[in-house]
Amino acid sequence: MTAAPTPLRTALIGLSSTATTSWASAAHLPGLLSPTGRSKLPITALLNSSVSAARSAIQTYALPPDTKAYGSPEDLANDPDVDLVICNTRVDRHFATILPSVRKGKDVFVEWPIAARLEDVEALVGEARRSGSRVAVGLQRRWAPPVVKLREVVRDGVGGKTLGRILSVDVRAFGGTIDRDVVPEGLAYFLDRKVGGNVVVIGNGHRGVIDTVLSVVGDVEPSSVHSQLQLQRPDVRVRDPSTNEIITTVQSDVPDLISLNGTLQPSSATLSYLFRRGQPFPGTPALTWTINLEHGELRFLSHSGLNLETGDPATIHVHWFDSNEVEEVKWDWNAEQAALPPSARNVISTLVAFADRKAPGDGWVSLEDAASRARLIEGFLDEWEKSQK
Repeated sequence: MTAAPTPLRTALIGLSSTATTSWASAAHLPGLLSPTGRSKLPITALLNSSVSAARSAIQTYALPPDTKAYGSPEDLANDPDVDLVICNTRVDRHFATILPSVRKGKDVFVEWPIAARLEDVEALVGEARRSGSRVAVGLQRRWAPPVVKLREVVRDGVGGKTLGRILSVDVRAFGGTIDRDVVPEGLAYFLDRKVGGNVVVIGNGHRGVIDTVLSVVGDVEPSSVHSQLQLQRPDVRVRDPSTNEIITTVQSDVPDLISLNGTLQPSSATLSYLFRRGQPFPGTPALTWTINLEHGELRFLSHSGLNLETGDPATIHVHWFDSNEVEEVKWDWNAEQAALPPSARNVISTLVAFADRKAPGDGWVSLEDAASRARLIEGFLDEWEKSQK
């Protein structure tokens, strides 16, 4: 019998006791404190902006008193009792925060986007190759249960009936922010291209659509893609969530509409993709995704977009061409995921797959895989920026 993998002693980066929004506390901490998380990924250290900030978070979240507090990425990287670092900082701090641990050969999980600049992504890829560091990237919605189910149906069909080859894929998505021309104060950095975290990169990465779509239907051939990006609403109002008052207006330099057309590989199917920031027309799902195949068509609807953990559950239906019947395809969260707060459900599954030393692509996304997605999205943005000059 194969022995269970040794637990990964884990440092959580960015678990703040004061932040307006905290993905670390909402999405990572609940799973890490679950029975499975404690056994496979015990928290042994925190890294924050200072040692005192880390100590404050240890106290706020009632972590064990022997949890180490760090204020320096280099000091954390030099700790031999830390096997895995999980990075949840703002995007423009990812690179400097994880680079020392990558160089030391530690396991690293970094939330998407990998870094603010493509040059930093490439540097991390090179450092990981040299050190042997395993680096996972937070594109975990590839393994959300409805997405896994959709992938199974595309591959295997339903009830013994196959759907055949993919012919075309059509995606219409809305979101990234709740409103078209308003953002909460804590997300004002979404409007600044150089920060690297915005609705194009995040909204079309793990919380958005493009990565998940391609994980199901195949990669897009970059040379075949025609992209059209627009900044339709450059003047964006910033709201104070505590008072609901507009406090300023910011000039955005980030596109708020993306239209793509391209050819998928290996099927040679056509992809048509539209994403617009903000809410859809009332009653319209935030995500409508159809896959047209030889023997039927699949439709994936989600009123919450790919924020699949909240709101009404996403639905999958297949229209069989031969009988003209429409059949619903059921899916569900597993028991461990269902026991967690919604935002934590996908994250823990990915972290456990990583802790179990599964191969890249089996429950987690490798740095090199995610870097290829970063290059694709950055290419769209670069092309748009050139067109503005």
